[in-house]
Amino acid sequence: MPSSADPFVEARHALVTLRDCLRFAISRFNEAQLAFGHGTQNAYDEAAYLLLHSLHLPLDTLDPFLDARLTTSEIKAALALLERRTRERMPAAYLTHEAWLGEFRFYVDERVIVPRSFIAELLREQLTPWVAEPDHIGACLDLCTGSGCLAVLLAHAFRDANIDAVDVSPEALDVARRNVADYDLDDRIRLLRSDLFAALGDRRYDLIVGNPPYVDAAAMRQLPAEYRHEPTLALAAGEDGLDAVRVILREAPRHLNKDGLLVVEIGHDKPALEAAFPDLALTWLPTSAGDEFVFLATREQLIGTHRAKTR
Repeated sequence: MPSSADPFVEARHALVTLRDCLRFAISRFNEAQLAFGHGTQNAYDEAAYLLLHSLHLPLDTLDPFLDARLTTSEIKAALALLERRTRERMPAAYLTHEAWLGEFRFYVDERVIVPRSFIAELLREQLTPWVAEPDHIGACLDLCTGSGCLAVLLAHAFRDANIDAVDVSPEALDVARRNVADYDLDDRIRLLRSDLFAALGDRRYDLIVGNPPYVDAAAMRQLPAEYRHEPTLALAAGEDGLDAVRVILREAPRHLNKDGLLVVEIGHDKPALEAAFPDLALTWLPTSAGDEFVFLATREQLIGTHRAKTR
């Protein structure tokens, strides 16, 4: 006959070392069939992250502490995090109020999606070789800024640039404001409430980046519980996932300077995008997950496509 005992209650009295807690966490995560993808990709990495965070230990150093005995209060705090992650299926980033993109830490809560953009990888190399002279980038725009993470990374990648960061959600902008202040970038990053380009008037930029909503209707219906904690506004993008992208492609040319670049992340929507815009020549940028998630287009390419459509 199966036991009805609560494993988290039992664990308070049975776990002794960090290794014990790690094994317990992985077992519970696998048993609950949790979904990952908000900073980690598997039960082991997620368990290690939550435990190290709870114990105020370096997030990149696990092995030296595995056989350390934990105090009663340490075990209680660690189990509280693990239990919420398991039972509420809350993304770890919302439990710890932090998300990492490389070496950059950002505050997050449920007002914004958890940062996980492939564009962050590309900004580490200043979009080389597509941006030949990073020092010549003077004005950037971050569309759908959310937590403000890409705006902060733009400011670090292009030291002479001023950045406009826009979002339609005032709640998201509150979070972004906190992250901009944490990096002391208030003088270089301007946060604006705007539905994409709507409030930008005639402003022009050398570089526009965007990680807009791109989840199609079918995928929205199948999202794991973890992703349903994120704002629907930041995920859902119509029947084919291209509602926001269509606006961006249409409006971007009049907001780009001569030789300006547009860089947009679109998830798994490459086939839908190419079907909708068969005449649009795009450069698909290499990322750690492949070359089908982020595209680049020049102002001239976008203008040429619009001219072809109006003939």
